[in-house]
Order: sequence, then structure tokens, then C-alpha cells
Amino acid sequence: MKKNILTLALTLVFGTALANPVDGEKKEVKTESSTVTWKAYKVTGSHTGTIDLKSGALMFDEGKLTGGEFTVDMTTINTTDLTGDYKQKLDGHLHSDDFFSTASNPTSSLKFTKVEASGKNSYKVTGDLTIKGITKPVTFDVSVYGSKATATMKIDRAQYNVKYGSGSFFDNLGDKTIYDEFDLVVDLEF
Repeated sequence: MKKNILTLALTLVFGTALANPVDGEKKEVKTESSTVTWKAYKVTGSHTGTIDLKSGALMFDEGKLTGGEFTVDMTTINTTDLTGDYKQKLDGHLHSDDFFSTASNPTSSLKFTKVEASGKNSYKVTGDLTIKGITKPVTFDVSVYGSKATATMKIDRAQYNVKYGSGSFFDNLGDKTIYDEFDLVVDLEF
């Protein structure tokens, strides 16, 4: 009787495992050693800065990237190319309703919706990017090497209602125009 119960239990455990194979491996991102760097352009130059990852994970199946999802802490957005009063002024402006409204929108997120291999360690990824509560699809490239991944993307801020200095919303800005597209470079460790 004990032998039959043990056999039945093992059959249930291993039979269920075989019927429901693991779809992939989720690798949590090490937020403290990963970076998100931004660069925005205006008629008279550019500015750079960083934003901290709050959380993130990449999904793999047999060593191939299959998915990912990330949350960015928008309250950490800052400039790295300025110092003193200029830095404080621009950092404050980035947090304001003119830009990212971080008091009411403290996080942004990205969830991969499609991943296609484009080379040995390269992938073309489409995902849903949410900024200021607005979700739009974005497509970008990701490279994975060992326990590191890098992504580069261009984001059109006008799609997320980030209006300040945008020629998409205002006329006759002249040399005060800030271009709608900005770059993100993401370096991940997991």
C-alpha cells in the first residue's frame, strides 16, 4: 500500500512536471549596477543624465532572450552635464509638469511584447513603453553577452505629452526648440 501511494505521488509530481515544462528562465536585473542614461537635444546643444531602474527582469528560453519588463524610478531623473544652479534648475524642471510630472507619475515602465533574433547575440525588440500614464509601442535593439545586456532606443517625447519646448506643440520657438526625440542607453547586469 505504501509503495502504491509513493508510486502514485511520484507519478503525479513528475507527470505534472513533464506536462507543464518550464517556459523559460527569469533573470532579475541588478539595479544597483545597471544604468539608464539619457541624452536630449535642442537647437543650441544637448544635455545628458541618468535615471535609476527600480526593478527589472529578462526572460530567456534555452539561452535566447524571449521577454523582459522594467520599472524606472522617474523621481531619480537628473542631469550629469551641468553643475550648481544650472543643474538644480534643469533637474527641477525635468520633474515638473512641463516635462515628466514625477510627483504624479513617479515611475515609467517597459514590457517586451515581441523579441526576434537579429544576430548571434542581438535581438530586435518591440515593447510597450509607459511614460506619464501613456503607453505606446517602441522598437529597439538589444545585445546580450553573458550576464550583461545593452539596449539603445530613441523615444519621441511628444507621444507621451511631454510638451515643453516642442515644435510639435508650439510654433516660433526658434533656438529655444527642444527636439522631440531623445536617446536612451541601457546597460544591464543580471
